Amino acid sequence: MDNIISVESVSKSFANHIALDNVSLNVPRGCVYGLLGPNGAGKTTLIRTINHITAPDSGTITFNGHRLTAADTSDIGYLPEERGLYKKMKVGDQALFFARLKGLSKTEATKELKKWFEHLEISDWWDKKVEELSKGMAQKVQFIVTVLHHPKLLIFDEPFSGFDPINANVLKREILKLRDEGATVIFSTHNMASVEELCDEITLINRSHNILSGSVRNLKRRFSDNSYEFTFSSGSQAAYEALAPMAHSIEQAGTDNEGFERMTLRLRESSDLQLVVAAANSCARLEGFHAILPSMDDIFIKTVEASNLKTPVQQ
Repeated sequence: MDNIISVESVSKSFANHIALDNVSLNVPRGCVYGLLGPNGAGKTTLIRTINHITAPDSGTITFNGHRLTAADTSDIGYLPEERGLYKKMKVGDQALFFARLKGLSKTEATKELKKWFEHLEISDWWDKKVEELSKGMAQKVQFIVTVLHHPKLLIFDEPFSGFDPINANVLKREILKLRDEGATVIFSTHNMASVEELCDEITLINRSHNILSGSVRNLKRRFSDNSYEFTFSSGSQAAYEALAPMAHSIEQAGTDNEGFERMTLRLRESSDLQLVVAAANSCARLEGFHAILPSMDDIFIKTVEASNLKTPVQQ
């Protein structure tokens, strides 16, 4: 797989604190990659090493096929969790200032900024001072400046903080659009619902270590407990009696709004799903079934708690 970023055995310490301890991960090109973990786990330190703000004590970071250098930051757009706009400047002047720092000419920057301001419905704020902006509005401005120069890699640290649900959804759509246009996106968040909606791959960091990496789809299947929901139009009681020996647990979940009878069951490891379906069909009218997969919130909690039992607290 073609990776835009490869982190290999990276470690970083500050005074007596180990922020990253032999962390490795690969970010495939053209995906949305979630960087997850509890507060203080090491996520922001890793983001800063990828963005060449701080250097690792050991290990290497490869970007776009070569070892990361300071020059590569022109191909990276970074929106930190700590926002930084000059409160007394006008919004348009501020955006132009940052756009020029990214190498755009004044004419080009003005044209692109006007387009983005109109797209995100903040054109009326161009001549107002930054201090007049709400937190969410200020974040829209910084989001625009981050993506304006069409970087190959975008890094967002808690990008939805301060947004109401409507504007959070606007930003999510823009992130997916940027991915579809060829950008790779890394974003750090505590919101597992956003991970479910956006991420193709994730890495979970806890106490300075990478404790879990993989595609969201594969991880959900890996952490599943072999549970399924079956839906019947009739005969669910007969199905209950036929399927009970094949399950660790089985529960009739009542009737849904369309009049279908639902049943949840956790199969025994020895049970063959095809045989279970055949048994259900033989004594009832089976309308459908699907696997019950864990949420990313469940996976996060389970993995971090298991890691905490094994890993001593960093001093």
